[in-house]
Amino acid sequence: MGLIINAGNAKSDAMEAIQAAKKGDFEAADEKLASANEFLVKAHHSQTGLLTAEAGGEKIDISLLMVHGQDHLMTSIAFNDLAKEVVDVYRKIYEDEK
Repeated sequence: MGLIINAGNAKSDAMEAIQAAKKGDFEAADEKLASANEFLVKAHHSQTGLLTAEAGGEKIDISLLMVHGQDHLMTSIAFNDLAKEVVDVYRKIYEDEK
C-alpha cells in the first residue's frame, strides 16, 4: 500500500504545484514539487523493497493491487515530470510580464 499511497500523494502535490504556479505563487509551487519528489522517493523505496524481496527468492504474488500500484507509480512519475515543466512555463510567463 505504501507504493499506492505515496505515488498518489506525489501526484496530488504535483497538481497543487501547477495550481500554485498558475496563480503566480512560485514559492508554494516549488514547495509542492519538493514534497512530490519526497513522496516519489518513498514510493520508489516501496517498489525497490518488493523487487529486492523477489530477487532474493521470496515469492511475490502479482495481483490486481500490485499492478495498480505499479501503474500508479509510473503515472505519478510522468505527471511529476510534466508538472515541473508546466511550473517552469508559468514562471517564464510571469517573469516576461514584469
